[in-house]
Amino acid sequence: MQNLPYTLMAELEKVSRKTNPPVHLWQPEKEKKIDLVVRQSGVWEYEGSPITRVRLVRLFASVLRKEGSDYFLVTPAEKCLIDVEDVPFEIVLMNVLGEGKRRTISMTTNMGESFRIDENHPVTLRQYGPHTFPYVLVRNSMEGRINRNVYYQLGEFLEEAERPGSGGQAFCFWSCNRCFFLSEPDATS
Repeated sequence: MQNLPYTLMAELEKVSRKTNPPVHLWQPEKEKKIDLVVRQSGVWEYEGSPITRVRLVRLFASVLRKEGSDYFLVTPAEKCLIDVEDVPFEIVLMNVLGEGKRRTISMTTNMGESFRIDENHPVTLRQYGPHTFPYVLVRNSMEGRINRNVYYQLGEFLEEAERPGSGGQAFCFWSCNRCFFLSEPDATS
């Protein structure tokens, strides 16, 4: 960890743990690539070694920004390009309040961020390699992959309904007064 750029570490020390800083407002001129990788498994590695300090990983995640298909750790002083194999977050918890159309489903990432499944945080199915995985929009165009346990919990709320405009039946679930349809990535919408 000592090889991380000093300015990046200094700026990260200032970040509050309670809310994410306004990285969307920061436009630093200095840009570089660092050897930090978020593996498909959700493990964050620096120079090939797993980062085991959870607080440090959460700190990095709080200053993460996606630009196109690239991910950066951003501070007011610099932005550092990192590699993300699939997505930077994993959905590890699900909470349900209410029933039927009035149900509210909340999810929590491995970084401790919680949000409701709603029009700003939809669930989709997508191919990664030979497999199809469920993903959810977490924040600022960055997604999280729903882990198997949470996906099975979500499956308890699936029901079959007519998909608008298709004339066919599809599986969906309700959250925040909205029906979210799940279909294979190659299925027509």
